[in-house]
Amino acid sequence: MGWYFSLQSKAALVRELTQSTTTDRAIVEVLDHTLSDTVLWSVVKVTARTEGVHPHLKPGESLTYIRCDLLDQSGKMWGHKPLEEAMHPYYYSCPLSYLDLAPEQSSEWRAGVHAWHARHGHLAPT
Repeated sequence: MGWYFSLQSKAALVRELTQSTTTDRAIVEVLDHTLSDTVLWSVVKVTARTEGVHPHLKPGESLTYIRCDLLDQSGKMWGHKPLEEAMHPYYYSCPLSYLDLAPEQSSEWRAGVHAWHARHGHLAPT
């Protein structure tokens, strides 16, 4: 996936990326999000309203996943590169609590998240 830039502020881009939306095809709910400098972590629930939203979803079915949006500025534009846990993004600062909010899609990536938090002195939630 590539980068998507538009003429807006970083704050406006973050608002756009963390806003829940409903279309004819799907309901997309951002259940939680955290911004860490230029990495935006989100837990997203997608509920299909029609066929073809996701290969494994029938209308009425939902999928919850962890999303990682990399943010960058180019001139007066801010952009993002959307990644998902299943893609094994090579970023590991995802809040540990998010791992409990979405089914595992990459055990290697989750091990990296745990290792990152251990290196940074963060305790696992109890």
